[in-house]
Amino acid sequence: MGGAKRIDYDNQPDRTGTHSLKWDRYAGRDILPMWVADMDFPSPPAVLEALHHRVEHAVFGYSRPPGSLVEIVAAMLADTYRWEVKPAWIVWLPGLVCGINVACRSVGRPQDSILTMVPVYPPFLSAPGLWAKQLLTVPLVCEKGAWRIDFDELEKAITPDTAMLLLCSPHNPVGRLFTAEELEQVAAICIDRNVVICSDEIHCDLILDPHREHVPLATLGRSVARRSITLMAPSKTYNIPGLGCSFAVIPDSDLRRQFIAAARGIVPDVNLLGFTAAEAAYREGATWLAETLAYLRTNADLVYKEINRLPGLLTSPVEATYLAWIDARGLGLADPAAFFENAGVGLSDGRDFGSPGFVRLNFGCSRNLLKKALARMRQALTERKKE
Repeated sequence: MGGAKRIDYDNQPDRTGTHSLKWDRYAGRDILPMWVADMDFPSPPAVLEALHHRVEHAVFGYSRPPGSLVEIVAAMLADTYRWEVKPAWIVWLPGLVCGINVACRSVGRPQDSILTMVPVYPPFLSAPGLWAKQLLTVPLVCEKGAWRIDFDELEKAITPDTAMLLLCSPHNPVGRLFTAEELEQVAAICIDRNVVICSDEIHCDLILDPHREHVPLATLGRSVARRSITLMAPSKTYNIPGLGCSFAVIPDSDLRRQFIAAARGIVPDVNLLGFTAAEAAYREGATWLAETLAYLRTNADLVYKEINRLPGLLTSPVEATYLAWIDARGLGLADPAAFFENAGVGLSDGRDFGSPGFVRLNFGCSRNLLKKALARMRQALTERKKE
C-alpha cells in the first residue's frame, strides 16, 4: 500500500510558485516563511493514493459525507480519546474558521458578549464582531516560563450577557496542552454561569509531550457536553488544510439545531476531495503521524534551546502544535516581526493574536530550513548589538 512509503522530512518539496499562501507572501524576496500554520511536509502517502484514485473517477459533482468517514471519525474519537460520539452529533464544515464564526452567530443575542483568552488564534478576536457580538478578553498568564489560565480573572470577566467562551485547546499560539484539571475548572465556571463553550481542538493530535494526552472538553461530563461545540479536523494533523474538511461535534440537539440553522445558506458543503483525504488520513495515517511527531519533537527542542540563548528573546516548551510563541519584548522594538522579516525570517506578528511584542514561529518544516532561520535571527541580533 502507498501508506508504507516513508517521508524524507529533510528534503521537503519546493513550494515556491505553487500559489502557496505561506510561500507566496515573500515571492521574489529572500525571506524564509515561518508564519501561517501549515507544514512543508508531504501529506501521508495513503492520502495521495486515495486522491489519485478519486481523481481517476473523473467526475467531481456535489457530494455527501461518506458513511464510512463518519464511522472512522467516531471510531477514532472512541479509540484515541475514549469519547463515544453518535454520528448525529457530527456536523461537517469546510473549515474550522467558519466553524468559529457559525458558533458565534448561533449562540446568544445581538450585542451579547463572547469571551476568550489572549494571546489567541486571530479569528477568535475577529469572529464575534462579525456577528454583532461584543468581544471580551482575559489574558493568559506566563509565570516561570509556563503559561496558565487565570481562573479568577476568567470568572470575573463573565457578565450576565456573556453567551459563549471561545477556548483553544491545545492552545495556539502558546503551545499549552491543558490538563484535565484545568479544563474541569473552565467547565465548572461556564456551567455555573450558563455559558456555552466552543472548543477549538484542531491541534489535538499534535501532542509533542509523549507522556501527555489531549482531553476533549466534552468528555468531562454530561453537563459540559450539553453546552459544548467541539471543532476538530484532520487538516493540521495530516497537513491537508487546503482541502477544506473539518467538523463540529455537538451533543446537545437544541444547540446543534441552532448551529446548523446559523450555517444554512452561508456555509458551503465540504468538497469530495476533502472527504476523500480525511477518510484516508484517519484510516491509514497513523504511521505517518508518528514519524511526523518524532521529527517535530526534535525541531521543538531545537527552537527552545536556540531561542532562549538569544538576548532579548524567551520561549516556553511547546507541549502541542508545531508553533513556538516567542516573547520579544526584551528587544525593546516596536515591531519585532518587521525586524526579523528584514533579517530574512517571516514570523507571525503577535499583535494579530492580541499580544504586541511577541512573534510566532512555525517549525513544521525541514530541520535545515529551521536552522537557517534561527541562524538569521541570531545574526540579526548580533549585528543589532554592534550598532
